[in-house]
Amino acid sequence: MAESAVPVRMRRVAIVAPVDALRESLVRIAEAGCVEVDLVGDGGPDVHGPAATRLQRLRAESAHPALSEAAPDLDALEREGRTELLAGEAQLEERLGSAVRHGAVAALAGWCPETMVGATAARIAGAGGALVPLRAPRGVDPPTLLTGADTASPAYAARPVRRSFTPLVSTYGTVPYADLDPSMPAGIVYVVMFGLMFGDAGHGLLLVAIALLLRAGRPRRAAALRPLWPFVAGAGLAATLAGAAYGEFFGPTGVLPVLWLEPLEEPMRLLAAAVGLGAVLLAVAYAAGIVNRWREGGPAAALYATSGIAGATLYLGLAVVAGYVWLGQAAYAVVGAAIAAVGLVLAGVGLYTTTSGGPGGAVQTGIQLFDAVVRIGSNVVSFARLAAFGLTHAALGAIVWDGTTALAGRGPVGVVAALLVFLTGNALAFALEALVAGVQALRLEFYELFSRLFEGEGRPFRPWHLPVQHLTGPTADAAPHAAKEAVGPGPAREEEA
Repeated sequence: MAESAVPVRMRRVAIVAPVDALRESLVRIAEAGCVEVDLVGDGGPDVHGPAATRLQRLRAESAHPALSEAAPDLDALEREGRTELLAGEAQLEERLGSAVRHGAVAALAGWCPETMVGATAARIAGAGGALVPLRAPRGVDPPTLLTGADTASPAYAARPVRRSFTPLVSTYGTVPYADLDPSMPAGIVYVVMFGLMFGDAGHGLLLVAIALLLRAGRPRRAAALRPLWPFVAGAGLAATLAGAAYGEFFGPTGVLPVLWLEPLEEPMRLLAAAVGLGAVLLAVAYAAGIVNRWREGGPAAALYATSGIAGATLYLGLAVVAGYVWLGQAAYAVVGAAIAAVGLVLAGVGLYTTTSGGPGGAVQTGIQLFDAVVRIGSNVVSFARLAAFGLTHAALGAIVWDGTTALAGRGPVGVVAALLVFLTGNALAFALEALVAGVQALRLEFYELFSRLFEGEGRPFRPWHLPVQHLTGPTADAAPHAAKEAVGPGPAREEEA
């Protein structure tokens, strides 16, 4: 549980091998697909080897690069038009050209998930190479790999639910390595908010049916969306439960009893529930923000950040003041104002240290504090859209159902017309409201919640992974001269300390 709440732990490693065995070691690294190899010039095209030259002559780039197990005959690959193997060899040349050489030994540095170091070391040991753990360099954050992210390593094959929720976070940005991984909570919060806005049991069951079709790989054109089926199913289930609470089944058809409230009859109650849910979610976001700031920069960073303890204190104080407005007891106003003042002082100290100081810095700090207060209020009120779009969905359902019942009593032609109105109206309401609710739930997560979780952005983990082919015939010629040509003599560089 604790490991799944943070990004995958990374280890700095060195790939060390005799020069003659470096190619085979790297081929095994590529096949394993769990090591990010550092390149010269931060991965820029500094190395332009013989395979890259031949690929350029063919004026083609393979969308699916691959490697051959043995060093191939590059001339034969060019004659046969094997662009996928030439592209893979070009990538291999980049790594070979980035190696640090000392006599007959070569080495490259990189990153590997900590739990995969042993298995990867065993894999390349058979080729004569070694994977050596190193100390992480100072001032350099490891790359981030979320547990639910796609990766070539079967050890990190994501569970379906987590994998379907991860794009919510990766679309916003890369989680810093020190921060918490919010994928699962973010996914759960998203489907709950979506359900409140898309509250209709009939429409929710349609979403569940769509999810099951995606799981079965249907339609084939949507096969790329198959990993998202748990996410769609969760949204459909949330909408179904909300629809049961509202008594909505393809509109107010009377099929289901009202278990909680009718949106069109009690809009203020629905609005209060939406804003109350938003206030709770913001409090949770502040709590996660405090943990992230502490993990990023220690107690001081957590204390003075507007997304840390200072911001949470200000939020708590304003919430207590809101309790005075709601309950009318003056004690709440006094206590809330005192708490908010402490939060403002802490936040002001933190903000002022980021300015150039002097009167200008004080003015800038004052403006930022005013913005922080206004933003808290606007963020809480922003969750009112959960009720607003829930009302819109209910209103569309009521319009369609009223039109259906009005036509149904006008003879056979009226029944046919009523059926067309019911089907067409629900199809339009389903498509329109699914889009609107999906976008609005995403907006609430990004602007109201994620803005408190993250202050910076990390660097994604990009392991080098290529499939390996076992060739026979002319192109399988070991071609030692080709391997030497790819490695090249090159200038020797000092090994990374």
